[in-house]
Amino acid sequence: MEKLKSNLQNMVIVLVAVAVICGGLLAFVNQTTKPAIDKQAEKTLADGIKAVLAADQVTVQDTKEVTRNIDGKDQVFVIYTTDKGTAVQSTDPNGFGGNLKVLVGFDENGVILGYTVLEHAETPGLGAKASDWFQKEQPGCIVGMNPAESNLTVSKDGGEIDAITASTITSRSFLRAVQQAFNTFKENK
Repeated sequence: MEKLKSNLQNMVIVLVAVAVICGGLLAFVNQTTKPAIDKQAEKTLADGIKAVLAADQVTVQDTKEVTRNIDGKDQVFVIYTTDKGTAVQSTDPNGFGGNLKVLVGFDENGVILGYTVLEHAETPGLGAKASDWFQKEQPGCIVGMNPAESNLTVSKDGGEIDAITASTITSRSFLRAVQQAFNTFKENK
């Protein structure tokens, strides 16, 4: 077999062939793993709804997507109405590492039953503490508070909540996401 000449045309042909083969392999792997990934995402969401509503069994009665304009940008909120309360998925794009997505559970009066952080890109050991910092019996506890009656901002900004040590930006983003979830809950009650 004769060796290919090293010229621009041959290099482009080889590069395109490699790109097409790799693209095909990626598409195949994506199609193969998509059902398992979707199933895991559904389980994670179901477990999250149970956790934020502090219930062992939850029946989702209705799911509704709501688009609200926040600071000039459209943001999508997902409201899960259940037999144990309402869970609202909210995202704040101003986290230290980017988007911070939370799921917050409310009772019929708007009291926070619980929350879970669904997605973040915060600094490990600092901003990533948002998953625990605002839970019951923690320094920044928001569980049991009603955002209509409490100032859910960090104490540096005149609020009632202690920020995560060395992670004020993450704390502000988290609390904005919770407040936006409450506002969406209240508007769609």
